[in-house]
Amino acid sequence: MSQHQSEVQSGKRFAFGKNWTRFLAHVSEKRIQAAEASLQSMLGRDSLAGARFLDIGCGSGLFSLAARRLGAQVMSFDFDPQSSACATELKRRYAADDPQWRIEIGSVLDEQYMAQLGTFDIVYSWGVLHHTGQMWRAIEGAMAAVRPGGLLFIALYNDQKLISKYWSVVKRLYNSNRFTRPLVILVHAPYLFGLRWLVRLVTGRAWSERGMTLWYDMLDWLGGWPFEVCSADRLVDFTAQRGFGLIKLRTVGRRTGCNEFVLQRLSR
Repeated sequence: MSQHQSEVQSGKRFAFGKNWTRFLAHVSEKRIQAAEASLQSMLGRDSLAGARFLDIGCGSGLFSLAARRLGAQVMSFDFDPQSSACATELKRRYAADDPQWRIEIGSVLDEQYMAQLGTFDIVYSWGVLHHTGQMWRAIEGAMAAVRPGGLLFIALYNDQKLISKYWSVVKRLYNSNRFTRPLVILVHAPYLFGLRWLVRLVTGRAWSERGMTLWYDMLDWLGGWPFEVCSADRLVDFTAQRGFGLIKLRTVGRRTGCNEFVLQRLSR
């Protein structure tokens, strides 16, 4: 039994890959374009042509596909074998036999694995590093993969103090056994799914965020364990001390969600 499988069965880890497998049925050209637009907006580039792009914790592979379609040479990996399989399936559908997109199983916490990958122009890890169980070590691993002058684009859960502790309890409960999951979903769906659905209906906002669906985004949030949080100021200070400068920041304020950071590794 693999380490990942053992952790899922013991309730120490959410089966992200299982969720992504279900999400694949909803992947469409519109969602792919939304993912492309998200990268373009945060990175400030219309094209990634000529760039080496590392997707740490690639999940469904949607953003790896988006980066490839924008012209990047893409390396994707995930600790969850089922997530890597999802990315492989997405590649089969949209970029079969493309030698400029590689997909593997790996961990950002595995220093030997990370070292053999080399460095990249863009290292991307959206909503992943806080699920490793060792967030700060994972951030350092991602930083080490950025070439001098390159960019690090990460998103981390916002630190809401007591509210974050509440969500930590919810996530532990969700993963404790299969009988508690329906109850957790029933209690939180009116807010996490129903209210957001209503807001989009009334305001006309996009039905998907970054190409995702509201339902699978909710399940990812409720089950996402391990779970750590970080304030925007702390992350900026942490990376600055290690030679990174902030290029762009998008925060959720005091709300639940992920703060997004684009940082540049200063040339030496």
